[in-house]
Parts: sequence; C-alpha cells; structure tokens
Amino acid sequence: MIVVGGSSSRDMSKELAMILECKYVQAATTRFPDGECYTRIEDDLMDDHVIIVQNTYPDENIIEMFLLQDAVKRLGAKSITCVIPYYGYARQDRIFKPGEPESAKVMAQRLELLCDRVITVDIHKEAVLRWFHCPAKDVKAAPAIGKYFQGRGIDLVLAPDIGASERAKMIANYIGAPYDHMEKVRISGTEVRISPAEIDCRGKSVLIVDDIISTGGTILAACEELHKQGAASISVACTHGVFANNALKRLTGSTVDSLLCCNTLENEVSNISVAPLVAEAIKEW
Repeated sequence: MIVVGGSSSRDMSKELAMILECKYVQAATTRFPDGECYTRIEDDLMDDHVIIVQNTYPDENIIEMFLLQDAVKRLGAKSITCVIPYYGYARQDRIFKPGEPESAKVMAQRLELLCDRVITVDIHKEAVLRWFHCPAKDVKAAPAIGKYFQGRGIDLVLAPDIGASERAKMIANYIGAPYDHMEKVRISGTEVRISPAEIDCRGKSVLIVDDIISTGGTILAACEELHKQGAASISVACTHGVFANNALKRLTGSTVDSLLCCNTLENEVSNISVAPLVAEAIKEW
C-alpha cells in the first residue's frame, strides 16, 4: 500500500501513512505562470494499492486530483482509493432553475473515471455518494472531535440549528455532556434572539459544533448571544474550516474563547486529526 499526498493534504497524508505503516510519497506540485497545474510523482513504479489524499476544493485542487489519478495509473497502480477530506461541490446537489448543472453529480462522474474506491469526511450531503458507481463511504468526524474535548470541562454541546442536532448528540456522548440546538426566538416584530432551545447556558462552558464554517456569520451571531446570556466560555469546533472572507480572523477576535477544526482543510486551527478514522475506514476494505 502506498499513500500519495496531494498539495492540499500534506499533513493528513503523512499521518495516514504512518498509521497504516506504509510507504508515503508526496507529489511535487507547482503552478506555471499562467496558473496551470504541474504535478509529478517521483517514483519509478507503483505496482501496489495506491491511496491518493487530496481535496476537491477549491477548483484548482480538483484539477490536481485528476492529474494525480492519471499519474499513479501510469505508474502501474493495482487499485486507486481517493481520500477526499473536503469534497467540493457537495452543497450543489440539486437543480433549482433550468439551465443549472447538477454539480455534485458531475464531480462524482469525473472522479470515478480513474478510481476504485472513495472515502470522504463529513460530506455535506451523504446522498451525493450514490452517484459513485464504485464503493464510496463517508467518515464521520464526531468521534475525533468528541475525543479531543474529553476532560476539557465542556458543560453543554450546542448545534447551531436543529438540522445539526445529531452531530451535537454524537459529540456530547463522547464528552459526557448534555446537548441542545440553537433556535431563533422572536421577541417582538423587529427583535429576534438566538438561544438554546431548552437548556440554560448561564455559567456553562459551551461547545458549538458544526460540519462547515464558511463565512462564520451564523456562528458569530450565536456566540455573541450566548455571551450576553451568561455563558462562562464559548468554544467552537467544526469538521471543515473553510473560513471564507476573513472569517478566521473575525471569529478569533470575537467572543469565541477557542476555535478549532479538523485537518480536512489545513490551517492554523486545524488541530483535530481525522487520519485515524480514515485509516480505520481503509482497513475495513
């Protein structure tokens, strides 16, 4: 077994190879002056089962994934498993207006051309995996997040909305704390308060969990309201820290006491590793 690391997932690739006790190869990827991708795997032969670890976000990383698939195939890979820590376009899974593409399906169709198995992590909508004709599975990051926060004094785990309650429940079970979800409560015709649906947060150390933080607007509003309601401390954790439009800076400079994400998107706060969970999923095959 050989793990090939793409440019978006260097740290996870190395850790995954170490856990699996197999060979690790880092692809040498650069960009031409016009922005086109050049990648090369500096290995003469890959007559083995190859695991490529590479995100399909942003767009330039999709192209790198396609090129890496072709490169390992040409080097003789017996099989190709694509580990996609953050699957781009998973939120574009349906058509709302005539003339729109079914983007999530398009990505699946292209990726499976040179792929025998696919592993994603907390894909935004697991139904997207049905468009792969090869075996595909999604790894849940909740155990990694829950394990990280065990023994760290969390009194309450909150989901930002009822749709994310199941994730909050899973993480709360690992921590041994109650869970709840946030909801909007209309105070008047012009005033809306965001607060836990059932549990009072006053004096509690609160952990808000979500799958993706993009602009951070919803999380920021929730943290400010929890602070007003007397939460002792507020931690925020997510699987995928996209942090678009300077969201990371805005969140760390706010009422948030601790901000963490998993290493699906590597950045300065991606301190929770899902590599052990991905390794388990690979071993199950």
